[in-house]
Amino acid sequence: MVYDAKENRYEIMRYRRCGNSGLKLPEISLGLWHNFGGVDCYETGCETVLSAFDAGVCHFDLANNYGPPPGSAEITFGRIMKENLLPYRDEIIISTKAGYGMWPGPYGEWGSRKYLIASLDASLKRLGLDYVDIFYSHRPDPDTPVEETMTALADIVRQGKALYAGISNYSAEQSAKAISVLRSLGVPCLIHQASYSMLNRWIEDGLLDVLEKEGTGCICFSPLAQGLLTGRYLNGAVPAGSRASKGVFLKASSITPELLNKLNALNDIAKEGGRTLSSLAILWILRDKRNTSVLIGASSAVQLKENLSAVSQPPLSAEELEKIEGILCQP
Repeated sequence: MVYDAKENRYEIMRYRRCGNSGLKLPEISLGLWHNFGGVDCYETGCETVLSAFDAGVCHFDLANNYGPPPGSAEITFGRIMKENLLPYRDEIIISTKAGYGMWPGPYGEWGSRKYLIASLDASLKRLGLDYVDIFYSHRPDPDTPVEETMTALADIVRQGKALYAGISNYSAEQSAKAISVLRSLGVPCLIHQASYSMLNRWIEDGLLDVLEKEGTGCICFSPLAQGLLTGRYLNGAVPAGSRASKGVFLKASSITPELLNKLNALNDIAKEGGRTLSSLAILWILRDKRNTSVLIGASSAVQLKENLSAVSQPPLSAEELEKIEGILCQP
């Protein structure tokens, strides 16, 4: 069956300008960190991606090592593009990254010129594309001069392999330096991708100020704190198949009585406003106009729809924000 995107897709989503650039991103973007690897069901992943696009989500975020196995998420998305979305390529923002371990040896991770350029070439082959819209340095390299890493990004943009350059997981100080080097090379830093949620507020300690000053956008990943802000753990139990049950990115031991008290108090605020806890968490991030987009994951189209409901709701009121802050400030 030939895929035809919904005609009203851009009436459903809201969009924000990314820093001082000419690019706008949907307030909610779809990340393929989990659930789109070679071990996952292709049909489910395809349905999720197409449902996202039908809802106006035109930004899809990947990295070279997303899977598992590493690289397979790019292969999955490349197949979805080829079979369904290729006619819409000019409407879609596709991003990928390099920085974490991808292959053996000294040139298989971090931020050397050799690794970044080789990695993007391999990503483009897996995706079946001539270029990506955004290419990120996925993490700062303590042993490679930032000038080398940023020059590689600038050259990639000049070569047309990416339209924009970005950084991810850089501190405020590291970001300021990287942005300055890119600017000196004539290539602006479009965006910074950082972890941020009601339970993880590190970017408020200087990074957002740097990005605002430099005109760089911010896209926030793990907005639901690895599932803690979805409501799955409100009764203290760890559901089978949940991230806490797997113990990789979220440990069951992290779900303390104090945390449960906070989660349930936040859920009460959500219910009072006719929202889910996850939509409350997304709207809380979007309260700050410096955050261009919220990067969500989804294991199915049903889960995606629940999270996308946030954009159809009004912003959080001053009273709600004050109550939330009071809960989050509790020890």
